[in-house]
Amino acid sequence: MADPVHTTTQVVRFQHCDPAGIVFYPRYFEMLNLTVEEFFEQTAGWSFHRMHEDLKTSVPTVHIETDFTDVSRLEDRLDFQLRVARLGRRSLDLTIEALCGAEQRLSARITLVCVDFIKKHAVPWPEPLRAVLEPLSEG
Repeated sequence: MADPVHTTTQVVRFQHCDPAGIVFYPRYFEMLNLTVEEFFEQTAGWSFHRMHEDLKTSVPTVHIETDFTDVSRLEDRLDFQLRVARLGRRSLDLTIEALCGAEQRLSARITLVCVDFIKKHAVPWPEPLRAVLEPLSEG
């Protein structure tokens, strides 16, 4: 697997855990979303707010497929490693792997779509965003 384009480290907190003391799986989706949001802000240079205000676009998730490979517990440090698998005309496929040390905890495949924030329909990636995303794409 290629080197990650972006890594977000998140600590498992009490709020993430079920009564058994392991991460309740819906909380992983919040962690995945934070990873995507930080990727756009920190690596691509376009925060969600800036995309909304300057480009009048948003990037909702339209598909997510996740494999939960091991449990995570309170205070585990998880490295969410994001890769840009494919940049389409209007979509973006990402892969994210969550690791605790060398142990994989989950892998996810996420498809985002570029949407006109006002008209609420899919549009081609604005050139400023495409210019940043294209070199990061593996395919």
